[in-house]
Amino acid sequence: MSWQHITLQDATPLPWKNGGGTTRELLAWPPGVANWHWRMSVAQVDADGPFSVFEGVQRWFAVLDGAGVELALGQGSTVQTQSLTQQSEAFCFDGALPVNCTLIDGPTQDFNLMVCSAYARAQMQRVRGTLAVTTQAGAVCALWAGVYGAQLHDVNGLFPVPAQSLVWMPSARAQGLRIDSADALYMEIAACL
Repeated sequence: MSWQHITLQDATPLPWKNGGGTTRELLAWPPGVANWHWRMSVAQVDADGPFSVFEGVQRWFAVLDGAGVELALGQGSTVQTQSLTQQSEAFCFDGALPVNCTLIDGPTQDFNLMVCSAYARAQMQRVRGTLAVTTQAGAVCALWAGVYGAQLHDVNGLFPVPAQSLVWMPSARAQGLRIDSADALYMEIAACL
């Protein structure tokens, strides 16, 4: 199987109900249904405000552009804060938590991976330089390439990934991958058995 590809510009920006930004959905599985098992998107956050609550969803979040955000997770005496910038590792949190987002210094662009916990589990990590991984058999592997693009090496050779685009492929068997990029995000999504 070969790598599938979508650029950020290929995805239509959809405005948020609260007017605080837009989301471009890059990929959802299964395709064409409202109740996805997992979804990847890029959000443009233009104003402070709450995130939507997603019960039963594990969320991964990474700042792509802008000064960053401060997330206040929870409510009352259990609120925890997390500051995230382009230098921060990807952050994972429970989608059922109430989350308020405060922009550090102006709008940001952020990558989101959301996974329904009943169907799948995921991991996301930032790539700065070279990352070598062995994929999990049966998992979907994905790579978001930032403004500098990325070089993806698999058993078939070199696959250049253009800037601001997502590539993905189901991995029928475990295989070695090498990713070279100044700033990318590598993800794996595996179905729960």
